[in-house]
Amino acid sequence: MFTPAPERYDSMTYRRCGRSGLDLPAIALGLWQNFGEANPYEVQRDIVLRAVDLGITHIDLANNYGPPPGSAEKHFGRMLAEDLTDLRDELVISTKAGYEMWPGPYGDGGSRKYLLASLDQSLRRMGLDYVDIFYSHRFDPTTPLRETLGALKTAVDSGRALYAGISSYSAERTQEALAIADDIGLEIRVHQPSYSLLNRWVEEGEPSLLDVLGDAGIGSVVFSPLAQGMLTDKYLDGIPAGSRAARGGSLRQEFLNERTLTHVRALNEIATERGQTLAQMAIAWVLRDPRVTTALVGASSVAQLESSVGALENLDFSDDELDRIDRHAVDAGINIWAPRSSTL
Repeated sequence: MFTPAPERYDSMTYRRCGRSGLDLPAIALGLWQNFGEANPYEVQRDIVLRAVDLGITHIDLANNYGPPPGSAEKHFGRMLAEDLTDLRDELVISTKAGYEMWPGPYGDGGSRKYLLASLDQSLRRMGLDYVDIFYSHRFDPTTPLRETLGALKTAVDSGRALYAGISSYSAERTQEALAIADDIGLEIRVHQPSYSLLNRWVEEGEPSLLDVLGDAGIGSVVFSPLAQGMLTDKYLDGIPAGSRAARGGSLRQEFLNERTLTHVRALNEIATERGQTLAQMAIAWVLRDPRVTTALVGASSVAQLESSVGALENLDFSDDELDRIDRHAVDAGINIWAPRSSTL
């Protein structure tokens, strides 16, 4: 059985999740990539247990994380059973449903049938009675939003989730969801959007998504702050063999065009001047806005996770640094979740 470091809460920064009573770590660990069957279980275990020792109390999953779908929850469930049983009440565990999980008409989308069946499956895979946060992973235009939110309310009312959240909903859809939630007696406490130096959609519009969340007192757990690895030193000189971009999938090689890489290299120079890696500066940058509660990072190794947490050592930016960063923090067309999630 794993014995956690006694000093694990001393150096981590915690932020209140909107106007809820929930504090979340400024950096959380997401199990989207690197926690499926293709990666050694012991490496996955080492990363998660090191996260706990670093004071990362929030572990984020979804039903389809793997590959294959469900395997990340299955592996994390093993860690809970073998190493983290006594720490369950110290952890905030989240999962989601919204994307295709099984064949047929009930294995995808935002219906009550799918969401609650998926949540029950997730709980079985992880060996849990409840999750702390259950998200609608995406807006589903084929299902009435009232039905989707009603399923979240059932999840909370039944004790299968403590908090309800939504992910990748636009400002307009979030406002619509909040109005319906108020009508049915559901409290939406957290939103999980993508956000990075190369994907700033949450800042756009009047009001912007960040404006809506700030006004409503909803916390924001932003995912892909490193733009799936583009905001690291990995791709500064091209696409290495064996990298995520080389393997294909969610990080497409066309994203790494010369225009974008020119901006990434300029951002890397600014990070070096700040005494940070590019990844650390990218994480610090999304956390500069007080409406952002948490930066959700992935990790393929303990060293990578430790480096990400090192971003907390320098979260301050001068006005000059922010101006220089703005010139290179340009949209790179990498928000692959937009057309499948909502009208942005």
